[in-house]
Amino acid sequence: MRENIMVIDDDEKITSMLRRGLAFEGYSVETASNGAEGLKQMLKSEPNLLILDVMMPQIDGWEVVRRIRESGSEVPILMLTAKDEISDRVKGLDLGADDYLVKPFALEELLARVRVLLRRRTERTEQPTNRLIFEDTTLDLDTREVFRGDKLIELTTKEFDLLHLFMQNPKRVLSRDIIMEKIWGYDYSGESNVLEVYIALLRQKTEEYGHKRLIQTVRGAGYVLRGEN
Repeated sequence: MRENIMVIDDDEKITSMLRRGLAFEGYSVETASNGAEGLKQMLKSEPNLLILDVMMPQIDGWEVVRRIRESGSEVPILMLTAKDEISDRVKGLDLGADDYLVKPFALEELLARVRVLLRRRTERTEQPTNRLIFEDTTLDLDTREVFRGDKLIELTTKEFDLLHLFMQNPKRVLSRDIIMEKIWGYDYSGESNVLEVYIALLRQKTEEYGHKRLIQTVRGAGYVLRGEN
């Protein structure tokens, strides 16, 4: 699927040049001639990247950036301006723009900056999350908190690690040996019932307030995180 780039600029020559150049590179391109029109289009579908002029009628580029960032959008923004003042660049960056290019500019440089911004966006979205979710259960690795619905569940370190292992492997049967190795290492003998004790404690805490069972016993095979049918 082609990445979509929106160009908001009241200079028809620049808009036309960017549309042709970006389309030639394989991007899908939308255009708007002023800030108000551009914001309206972004309500319908957010682009993968925004190229934005500063000086425009109705709503200028700075105000467009401010509104976009206040809405919570993290779309990469490359600002274009005829002004070469440091204060103007700083203002745009402080408002939330990602890069700045002063007019007149070479198309090759703009395309290079577009590739960098899109690559950063991809790298950011592909970073592993520190939060695991299974049905109504959320496990946060940063805060080491667990919620079922909106209820915070207080877990010990081992209980948390055990649940974390299950949530990393949802609907996969984990044998007793695998769990013991991952959580406790080889310190416990095969006769130890420490796992059974912790499974019981974890079930007791996660099933409070009428919540259904998360961790099921698979007789002769181990345990699995799959909830009740």
